[in-house]
Amino acid sequence: MPQPSGWQARLELEFARRGARSLLLYRRHSGPLVVQKTLHPEGDGVCHAIIVHPPGGIAGGDHLEMQISATNGAHALLTTPGATKWYRSRGGQSRQILHVQLAENTTLEWLPQENIVFNAAKAAISARFQLAPGARAIGWEIVCLGRTASDEQFTQGEITQQTELYLDERLIWSERGRLDGDSPLLQSPAGLGGHVVYGALWLAGLPTESPSNRILLDKLRGIHFDGGDCSVTLLPHVAVIRALAPSSEALRAHFIRLWQALRPQWLGREAIMPRIWIT
Repeated sequence: MPQPSGWQARLELEFARRGARSLLLYRRHSGPLVVQKTLHPEGDGVCHAIIVHPPGGIAGGDHLEMQISATNGAHALLTTPGATKWYRSRGGQSRQILHVQLAENTTLEWLPQENIVFNAAKAAISARFQLAPGARAIGWEIVCLGRTASDEQFTQGEITQQTELYLDERLIWSERGRLDGDSPLLQSPAGLGGHVVYGALWLAGLPTESPSNRILLDKLRGIHFDGGDCSVTLLPHVAVIRALAPSSEALRAHFIRLWQALRPQWLGREAIMPRIWIT
């Protein structure tokens, strides 16, 4: 049997609550994908974890898989130490797969730093979040096409993305997309409209037909994005914010502002930024 080319990495994490403290109770990894240390910068209630991919980038043929779960009322925030770089491929596709399972009354914040997709990369990013009743999740994904600092454009290659959100085993939101380096969608007003950075931020587990949903929606819509375009949509159990920008720095800063606005209202916690974002 032919052996797969590239790095094959897998990370399993399980968070749980013990008394007032959220903890990482179980971790297991194979290949270059690890959590080195957990932190509690905002007290015992929230466990912060930084997922590290030591090679620093994802090349053609690399396959990264993450399995994350939370039980017993745990609250975890996960991020990355820097941008994820998707390198030029010589033929093989590179993949990142995330699967999250949240038990009742747990909370997970999936807030990775941006993806930089090099010209001629072949990147596939997929995520599946399964929430039990009473669970809540916040997530975002930011993509920069080409290396803007080097004036590199995304004229070859492809990126595919898929995100699925389930509540009590029922699909409540699904989105799939693909962009090729020569796609007319890159310049079309129906696509990216010439922007090189795009992203989506979502909230899952919103109560059904609650007045607080409308208040939260109005608050998010009131935060203007001078550096790009942004829209906010409220669906049953889910709110989705989509944005286009000329740079990943601009979009990341806007998403952080949105997160800072919604976290106290929806999660009842001050938005204390992970230290890695400002180092």
